[in-house]
Amino acid sequence: MITKTSGSSSTPNPSRSWNGYPVELDLAGKLAVVVGGGTVALRRARALVEAGARVTVIAPDVTSELAALPVTLRRRRYRDGDLAGAWLVHAATDDPAVNEAVAAEADRDRIWSIRADDGAASAARTPAVTRHGDITVAVTAGGDPRRSQRLRSAIGHVLADGTLPVRPRRHRPARPGLAPRDVTAGQGCTGTVALVGGGPGDPGLITVLGRRLLAEADVVVADRLGPSALLGELEPDVEIVLAGKAPGAHTMTQDQINSLIVDRALAGHRVVRLKGGDPFVFGRGGEEALACVHAGVPFQVVPGVTSALAVPAYAGIPVTHRGVTQDFAVVSAHLDPSMPGATVDWDSLAKGPGTLVLLMAIAHLEAITSELIKRGRAGTTPVAVIKDGTMPTQQVLTSTLRRVAADAARHDVRPPAVVVIGDVVGLRDQLGAGLAGELSGEANGAGKVASTIKRGAA
Repeated sequence: MITKTSGSSSTPNPSRSWNGYPVELDLAGKLAVVVGGGTVALRRARALVEAGARVTVIAPDVTSELAALPVTLRRRRYRDGDLAGAWLVHAATDDPAVNEAVAAEADRDRIWSIRADDGAASAARTPAVTRHGDITVAVTAGGDPRRSQRLRSAIGHVLADGTLPVRPRRHRPARPGLAPRDVTAGQGCTGTVALVGGGPGDPGLITVLGRRLLAEADVVVADRLGPSALLGELEPDVEIVLAGKAPGAHTMTQDQINSLIVDRALAGHRVVRLKGGDPFVFGRGGEEALACVHAGVPFQVVPGVTSALAVPAYAGIPVTHRGVTQDFAVVSAHLDPSMPGATVDWDSLAKGPGTLVLLMAIAHLEAITSELIKRGRAGTTPVAVIKDGTMPTQQVLTSTLRRVAADAARHDVRPPAVVVIGDVVGLRDQLGAGLAGELSGEANGAGKVASTIKRGAA
């Protein structure tokens, strides 16, 4: 955002209300000059480089970070005439007289200039800026920079949480050297696919980028274990496809999901594949990414908080702890160890890592625990089974390797659940008491069960 007062004076009247004309500049390939070599000059030069400008920095001394930028350095004092050919100038020295001289030359040659030391004496001002994807918001507040910064931060928060209407709606005109792209979905251009890790269930655990991409989506293909509460916040015309998989009950096959996301993208839509946990941790995100590659569809991967780590943490169980264990393994345990096709090396797991985290293990918990005991794990090893992890309905059953299958059956523990095996489970007795909303109690004298209600981050 830049502003210039009427008349020939380079010094606006500080008593008048600032009522400038806001505009966004395309500085790609254009010369911008920064006079100064300190931290303020560094910030200004870095922003200009990011905008694609050709930047010249003039100062007898510059910081090492500034010298490392792709700029032209003139290690000397400013001289009249240094601004020739510039489109924009920043005067950012610690000498007001030098800054005034720079502004005077800029005004004489009709070059927009910004003084870092005196906004009231500037022909233009830099706003407080927040950027999210291709959205830029610039804020000025009557010459009060602190007020601008507070407003910028507040706007940045609501942009990040996906509650503002950020979904593109207009045609994006072509620029020199670039093909035109229609950013309104379904009008002949290839769309995109974002494989978004939604986290373990609590909608507050999705990443900032994942939340923004979800708000921008035209099509959302959602897993059963993703943050489904966020789907209700999408615009009414967003297509939502529920592709959830439960044990023995698949709404869609993986091949059908692959075809769906590719077809929708080829039709010009912005597609979000919203997955529980992390897309590349037992999420088959790699298969979906390969489907995009083979079809020539642009895609991106947004990592998510995996339930293998988050769910034990919410239950007060760190998977590693100094003096207890320094390693852990995460296992997809959806197959009976005795069945053909089961490829998990249970012998190494029984004798190896200090902590085992088992996903999708409830259906075969008895067979798995028996296998581990048979191969050397002590039957007294502490075990926790965490159902509905990170959700208000979270329940935690603590037991031992020998008894956990019977205890889980007695309490009718059903998926989704994460099983943690190892001495770190014992830390829950100390850490669980400090978790917000933690309630615990005995159940039938066999296997301790606690219900956990989360109120904010724990």
